[in-house]
Amino acid sequence: MAGTLTPTVAAVLDPMERSRVDAAGSGCFALVHRESVRDALRVVRERPVDAVLVSVRRCVGEAPALLEQFSRSFPSVPTVALVTRREPGDAEALLRLGATGVRQVVDATDPAGWRRLREVLGAPPTERAHAILNPVMEVLSPLTTGSRRFWEELIRTAPETTTVRRLANALSITPSTFVSRFVRSGLPSPKDHLVAVRLCHAARLFDEGDLTVADVAYRMDYASPQSFGRHLRVVLGITPSEFRTRFPFCAVLQRFLDRFVRPYKDAWKTFRPLAPGRG
Repeated sequence: MAGTLTPTVAAVLDPMERSRVDAAGSGCFALVHRESVRDALRVVRERPVDAVLVSVRRCVGEAPALLEQFSRSFPSVPTVALVTRREPGDAEALLRLGATGVRQVVDATDPAGWRRLREVLGAPPTERAHAILNPVMEVLSPLTTGSRRFWEELIRTAPETTTVRRLANALSITPSTFVSRFVRSGLPSPKDHLVAVRLCHAARLFDEGDLTVADVAYRMDYASPQSFGRHLRVVLGITPSEFRTRFPFCAVLQRFLDRFVRPYKDAWKTFRPLAPGRG
């Protein structure tokens, strides 16, 4: 079974709305607050984001035009409009938003609206991570609790996790112990797993929307597009442009499953990558 992955939402809200939305999203979705629609849409290019939440109060000036361009470039990332109080001009603002491609409106002027907000933003899984995690679980299940946690943490955080040390720290295990357990079990190293999953994420990003090589490089936490290019040359012997055209997500995912998952199905049945007593 797949793990629970928390969606990330880029939000443009009035100051008085922020605390209420933060409270509504607690344990359900994570918010990245920005002051303008332009800044929120920049977040989508910089990191994995599952949705954009925009207060109707903030949809003025250049915002509708920016949202229209965004909906064409990133059709897989929904934009949700939020109404928290009724004021003159709301109907006109919502009509403008509808014309930009915004198809979901949450009316939070009553308690049911806040529940609806949690359903809209919190119920859908993180699609990109689950597109990688679910096939892994289909091959390897059932897994020990610790093994499942390893895969969930690896796949969920891979875009911003650039070192095994960072992954080990997130799993509360010393890096040397972490690596040695994989070696003793005859499994590919944690670094090999991390590199392969990061390639899956990069391929999915190229498939999803109108992202440049630089956009993908920064969303994958590389220091620069050039460092992303050097990494691809070392791992695959190709340039980022060749990777984008020759390696769609489905091909990269199958390569990952064939090299790092299916051959080790039996080993994962008993492998316990975390500390004793924690799986």
